[in-house]
Amino acid sequence: MLEETLKWRSTFKPEETRWPEVAHECETGKVSRANFHDRFGRTVLIMRPGMQNTASPEGNIRHLVYQLENAILNLVEGQEQMVWLIDFTGFSLKTNIPVKTARDIVHILQNHYPERLAICILYNPPRIFQALWKGVRYFLDPKTFEKVKFVYEKNKESEEVMKSLFDIENLPNEFGGKATLKYDHEEYSRLMAQDDLKTAKFWALDHNSFYSINANGNSHSHPDVLPQPN
Repeated sequence: MLEETLKWRSTFKPEETRWPEVAHECETGKVSRANFHDRFGRTVLIMRPGMQNTASPEGNIRHLVYQLENAILNLVEGQEQMVWLIDFTGFSLKTNIPVKTARDIVHILQNHYPERLAICILYNPPRIFQALWKGVRYFLDPKTFEKVKFVYEKNKESEEVMKSLFDIENLPNEFGGKATLKYDHEEYSRLMAQDDLKTAKFWALDHNSFYSINANGNSHSHPDVLPQPN
């Protein structure tokens, strides 16, 4: 697996992807890093399949990989896993990604980010998703399958699951919490631009591979902005 991952990373080059390359995929906030952690200090990725805004399999996959790398970059010390919170508000067949793309995503997650996923919460999945889930579940490794939890509002058992994982005061109200979360693409773009600096410094990449971002998410070359490695 390590050899295959090294080959994949040498081709896909996830550490070289910068926000301007994937920003358009996130204009609706379909995948973003939450501004809170779970009770165990794990990074939380919020996914909204109902907010799907592009039809490019390659673009969707690169964007998700970028967010995975960013989630790992922002793990607290001593923590190696992340949590996925999937909000199915607005989900339909029109917004659903193709099964092949879902299979490719599962392959990347299981084979190139093993044990990075702690738990995946499917919040209020509609009945139509149940049929799609039957097709996707066969691609999942049994260990990954066990990490997927179906959670429903106004369900006592589901509420207990959420309370065991999250501080309800910080959890957005669309997931049964008390906080308000509104995705702001410009603000998120500024955050990702800052994290691009940290990513480039961590990987000690060449200055010319870095791009800075303005408030609108537009990119331009800026060879002098990259901090020197310690």
